[in-house]
Amino acid sequence: MLPAKLVAELHDSIPPDRFYTDPVDCYAYSYDNSRKIFPPDGVLFPLTSDEIQHIVKLCNQYQTPLIPRGRGTGTAGGSLPEKGGIALSMERMLNIVSVDPSNRVIVTEPGVLNQSIQDTAKPHGFFWPPDPSSAAFSTVGGNIATSAGGPHAVKYGTTREHVLGLKAVTGTGKLITTGCYTTKGVVGYDLTRLLIGSEGTLAVITEATLKLTALPSIVAGITAHFRDLSSCAAAIVNIMSLQQLPSALEFLDIGSLNLIRNRYPEMLPADTHAMLMIKVDGSRSDVPDAIAAIIEACQNNGLISATQVTDTGNLWKARKALSPLLREIAPKKINEDVVVPVSTLPEFLNGIAQLSTQYQLNNVNFGHAGNGNIHVNLLINPDNSEEVARAERCLDEIFNLVIKLRGTLSGEHGVGSEKRAFITKEIDATTLDVMKEIKKLFDPCNILNPGKLFPKD
Repeated sequence: MLPAKLVAELHDSIPPDRFYTDPVDCYAYSYDNSRKIFPPDGVLFPLTSDEIQHIVKLCNQYQTPLIPRGRGTGTAGGSLPEKGGIALSMERMLNIVSVDPSNRVIVTEPGVLNQSIQDTAKPHGFFWPPDPSSAAFSTVGGNIATSAGGPHAVKYGTTREHVLGLKAVTGTGKLITTGCYTTKGVVGYDLTRLLIGSEGTLAVITEATLKLTALPSIVAGITAHFRDLSSCAAAIVNIMSLQQLPSALEFLDIGSLNLIRNRYPEMLPADTHAMLMIKVDGSRSDVPDAIAAIIEACQNNGLISATQVTDTGNLWKARKALSPLLREIAPKKINEDVVVPVSTLPEFLNGIAQLSTQYQLNNVNFGHAGNGNIHVNLLINPDNSEEVARAERCLDEIFNLVIKLRGTLSGEHGVGSEKRAFITKEIDATTLDVMKEIKKLFDPCNILNPGKLFPKD
């Protein structure tokens, strides 16, 4: 329950249509795509940096947790108000402050949707490369908070590579400005990259200066079908050894393909057991050579076919629908977004197959193979305690394999609450202590998204 004096002071400064305390009104802000529920005690909808500073200072005064959030599309529990407090929804900060095609820059407030940025940039011949599957619904602020990626990260990188600067309110209520307006700048510490991916634990982003990229002249598609997983994995390694990178390189295993077949029976060859969906973009002179090189790189004994396709729209639509389709197999999915070096993908995918067999679990894998970013899905019945226990042991071993292969536990979903128990596998105690000191510097009273990122003491 919120302190009565805090509620009174907030009512004095924030209109009632932007401050919810009724549990019914607050319920929509109690969950994200992790499907766990932690109701907040209140929800605030700020419109300006000044309001956010005022709110943060009050929450400090009354020791009340404040959990920044966008549209709640995250899968790692990063926006869950686990300790109660106030959900700070940025969804009404919807202004695109400026569009500057000459300098390839858009300045925007955090509540603007990723898709709105694309729609604004496109008439000028540009796009913003981060393209998570939730792009139509997720906000720029949320993308920045988790350093979101997507299929095109293989060529263009994640959100971290496409933000020039930020304005943000720290956990003490101070408004800071990071980065610069230019693509070069080395004055001071790089606080922009520090805040990107910090999941609202250090500061509340109020404005972002985004770096745009020119739209390619031409985009082409390739599909490659394989008889077995190992042949597909070998082709991924060959493709990523080429001079010109594909703009997207998506992997689908047999479980993913069967889900698509159930929904679209005529879409895939019956003997395909693993598949690559590939995009190439660039100039009209470069793309044909890149297509030929990629098709050549796919050639091995397990290849069924690798061909250029003129229309991959339906197939990409099916790929983006895979995550919700998993619930056709089991009511709960343990969804991880691990990353391993591309050269180790054959060993990693073989290891997952062995572990899922060993622990007798349904397993479906797909993802951004060009980055080594595989979405591993263990599919279970949460009411079967024995199966849940097996899944937990299997997941622990999968994470151990990732670290053994010099990978990382999260490529784009973030740590949130779902992975915090495992981060000591990847981050040593000394480094973790430095991170905790940074948290204390930005947020000494620990009001901003408390309990996230770090393992529980």
